[in-house]
Amino acid sequence: MSDERGTVPDDMLDKLVDKLDLERKVRLLTGATTWRTAADATIGLREIVCSDGPAGIRGETWDERRTSCLLPSASALGATWDDRLLRQLGGLLAAEALRKGVDVVLAPTLNLHRTPLGGRHFECFSEDPELTARTGAALIRGLQEHGVAATAKHFVANDSETDRLRVDVRLSERALREVYLAPFEAAVEAGVWAVMAGYNGVDGTTMTAHPLLAEPLKGEWGFDGLAVSDWAAVRTTDEPARAALDLAMPGPASPWAADLAQAVRDGRVPESAVDEKVRRLLRLAVRVGALGDAPRRRPPLRGEGTRRLLRRAVAAGSVLLRNDGVLPLEPTQLGTVAVIGAHAASPRVQGGGSAGVFPSAVVTPLAGVRACLRGRGRVTYTAGPSPDGPPEPLDTGRCTDPRSGEPGVLLRCLDAEGNELSAERRLSGRLLEPDLAPGTRTVEVRALLRPETTGSWTFGVGGFGRLTIEVDGEVILDGDHPCETDDPAIVHVTPPVHTARAHVERGRHAHLVARRELLPGSGRATIVAAAPPRPDRDKALAEAVAAAREADAVIVVVGTTEHDETEGHDRTHLSLGDAQNDLVRAVAAANPRTVAVVNSGGPVELPWRDEAAAVLLAWFPGQEAGAGLADVLFGRSEPGGRLPTTWAAALADAPVTRTRPVDGRLDYEEGLHIGHRAWLRAGTEPAFWFGHGLGYTTWRYEGVDAPDHVGADASFTVRVAVRNTGTRAGREVVQVYLARPDSAVERPVRWYAGHAAVHAEPGEEAVAEVLVAPRALRHWSPQDGGWRVEPGTYRLLVGRSAGAVEHESAVAVGTEPGEGNA
Repeated sequence: MSDERGTVPDDMLDKLVDKLDLERKVRLLTGATTWRTAADATIGLREIVCSDGPAGIRGETWDERRTSCLLPSASALGATWDDRLLRQLGGLLAAEALRKGVDVVLAPTLNLHRTPLGGRHFECFSEDPELTARTGAALIRGLQEHGVAATAKHFVANDSETDRLRVDVRLSERALREVYLAPFEAAVEAGVWAVMAGYNGVDGTTMTAHPLLAEPLKGEWGFDGLAVSDWAAVRTTDEPARAALDLAMPGPASPWAADLAQAVRDGRVPESAVDEKVRRLLRLAVRVGALGDAPRRRPPLRGEGTRRLLRRAVAAGSVLLRNDGVLPLEPTQLGTVAVIGAHAASPRVQGGGSAGVFPSAVVTPLAGVRACLRGRGRVTYTAGPSPDGPPEPLDTGRCTDPRSGEPGVLLRCLDAEGNELSAERRLSGRLLEPDLAPGTRTVEVRALLRPETTGSWTFGVGGFGRLTIEVDGEVILDGDHPCETDDPAIVHVTPPVHTARAHVERGRHAHLVARRELLPGSGRATIVAAAPPRPDRDKALAEAVAAAREADAVIVVVGTTEHDETEGHDRTHLSLGDAQNDLVRAVAAANPRTVAVVNSGGPVELPWRDEAAAVLLAWFPGQEAGAGLADVLFGRSEPGGRLPTTWAAALADAPVTRTRPVDGRLDYEEGLHIGHRAWLRAGTEPAFWFGHGLGYTTWRYEGVDAPDHVGADASFTVRVAVRNTGTRAGREVVQVYLARPDSAVERPVRWYAGHAAVHAEPGEEAVAEVLVAPRALRHWSPQDGGWRVEPGTYRLLVGRSAGAVEHESAVAVGTEPGEGNA
């Protein structure tokens, strides 16, 4: 464990458990609220506060007035290949948690990019179990060294969203152990204090009641922390209680709250199992300072400002996929820069779903470019054709509260007769947890819209039940929309938005009234949205081309929408749509100095990738998006990222794409072969390999020093000498892969085994020391029920991506035990 709270004496916990009767024990094992565990003053236990946290710490409420620091998406963090930076960002999350009174952060997500269609791709680090393990472990250490618990989730094989509450994943024992469990094992080695069991099942058993929670998690691996359910994943009493699940969230209602005490009295669940669960909860309470007289924790002192760290993280995760000499742009040589694309002025900075937060401010790519060139060059902006998607929620830039006249909307709670029970000004039309007065039957949102264009606007209201929209007294939408899902991400975070059109005129305020009836079981999330008429596509494209022709350089930003990449849904395609693809092609044809910036959380098709002079992948970059991107575009920072996932040229080329269960069952038929392993087995070439990424200098691999022999259970170090042959200082990520062509067991063609990054000045040599851990050589033997290392000759491959090998040699494993240890 990484701090003084890591080890907790069992005898102390036993004494506390002995003070509790059965009812009090059981009460502790279901949440007291949505985000808090129960307290027990008689033993000095306060509530433990949880919060979602992969990209920021939201806290206990969905309220746009309670803002959070927003990190780049997990896929962007996976692209940094930088354990030290991840540990620093973990410290930032810990500081945010302490600022908001949060004890347990529900992160990191250690599921894998099994298929490019995974809807929650942005919330996961990579396609590779080893890279995910390293990245997750670094974030865990950064969080927990400040006394805030990390939660490794979602245990296990929870890698897609289709039918995610019930899907039964079927996979081989080897794939389970070597691929999907591996990041969780590394999390336990890093000392993680909590593990979340997913909604899904594995091989016929739901994860909240799965034997894997006992073995290998708590037994073989020695995990002494808390196993918590995903929210509302506990559906029965006895099976999860007899299994090694410890805490059912949320509360106060759950099957355990209703029946667990009686199940113990009836002998269906042994009380010793309950005692062990309570013991683990109390151990977590000690670690986060929730038990006894622990001093109030303070946020860690930061040696680097929060915004500077987040800005650096944007550059560190940005992946330069292609560069035909145009980047970095030299500001002194630019009279005019054309910034083009709707995403440049309104970028996607985070994915959709439960991980979302409300950032205090977002630096857009357009703002970042303008700030960098202020006083030196002219910046023009053209939106181009609008990308497909529903209208955006109202914000303070487009409307005012009709009662106060201040920016925002008026939220009213009405009773069954339409009488006002309460009213308040809010800052957004995205109201996920509006405060409800007792007796509220209807949520109403009123706003005075300030139309910037005349025409047929699209208005929307999201939620369930009876939904209505009025514009200037005219009802344009009135219908009943029953809730037909129990997925909490959809009910509470992304309810469907229903739309209608109305004509409004520029310069004349339009009075918008949207109402949402509240029905049992349908949540209270309410979304009110508005969007101007879409510009004529041909005209908008022509304007973008004209702007490109008149500029010295073009930065065109394209990306996905909130409804492409979100929790609760898998993707059905990888296309950015004809409008955006045509936009990039047109401006690239008009100006040979065109940089295409891709704003997505996961892989997308880039059919124009060879037509743009440079292609820069920004992911979902968080709140400092534009500042960090401008640093990269204008050479203040080098793009530090390397792809954590292989990108296909077209979805049809991808070897693993299935996300949809058949009869409730999703077979991982590919076994060990996901990501670059699958591409190598198929013998096909992707658009960009796992590990690919360019910097602003060039490198020559000059020598590799690796042992000839290693013991079967030994780590070893590969030393790689590289020379910076360019004109700028830079960073190179040296990657090591292994292969065993004549293996007696099935293996990938080659697999990632480790990496190290080096920095060097122009002309300077640097030596990367890549540690290859023993687990890189082992395979799981179902016959023996354990790990085995096949003796013999392995191929050692060194390079800059899974598809760009610079050196090959041989290493003999286990033939002379003890030799080659480093």
